Amino acid sequence: MTTVETAVPTDQDTTTVKRLRLGVGIVGIALPIVLPLGNSIISAHLGLLASLSGSYYTHMRNVFVGGLWAIGVILLCYRHNRREDVWSSVAGLFAVVVAMCPMQPPASVVVHPSTTQKVLGDVHIVSAVIVFAALAVFCLRLFRDASEPDGPLRRRIYLVCGTVIALCIAGMLFADLLHFTGTGGLTPVFAGESVSVFAFGAAWFVKSDAIADLARAAGRPAVAAAWR
Repeated sequence: MTTVETAVPTDQDTTTVKRLRLGVGIVGIALPIVLPLGNSIISAHLGLLASLSGSYYTHMRNVFVGGLWAIGVILLCYRHNRREDVWSSVAGLFAVVVAMCPMQPPASVVVHPSTTQKVLGDVHIVSAVIVFAALAVFCLRLFRDASEPDGPLRRRIYLVCGTVIALCIAGMLFADLLHFTGTGGLTPVFAGESVSVFAFGAAWFVKSDAIADLARAAGRPAVAAAWR
């Protein structure tokens, strides 16, 4: 009779998962800040972007594409349990697609986009929606699963982050239907993308245990316990 052994996660496995979560969280939090700020510094013109995806046609193109590749590769490599593995693979795959398929160039860059540019732009939009939807599922369902050892504070944060992402997706789609392009230089797309990316980055940062680990290292056990 053959005995099937069940793999038991080791401390190194746990550390790897936490670091992957931390990597996603840091990149997610940084992108909405670094992209417009970096473009303003390099171009010597203070202003917001029309969208985060529009960074492809700015001085920050390499940072934008590199950030998406980083998120995509980390999510593809991320392994925790079956459900999270599936959703992270979906999100990672389409994050890479978003990086590889730039949005349709604005009229200020290309007056008459080619058919290829239009098709790539459509693929970019659909893929971005899938990525955001998958990340919302992480916050609303997977991170808040009863089997996860997170305390009430962290569960509330995941709920808020997931709800924010869902509302941002709905808001961007609604604004597009109404042909609302924004006001005062702030577009619905830039606001929605920025807030969504920051929200999912914050959720993954919290899920990485980074705050609790830092509190323990600083000798603040009460704070560490609150963030468990």
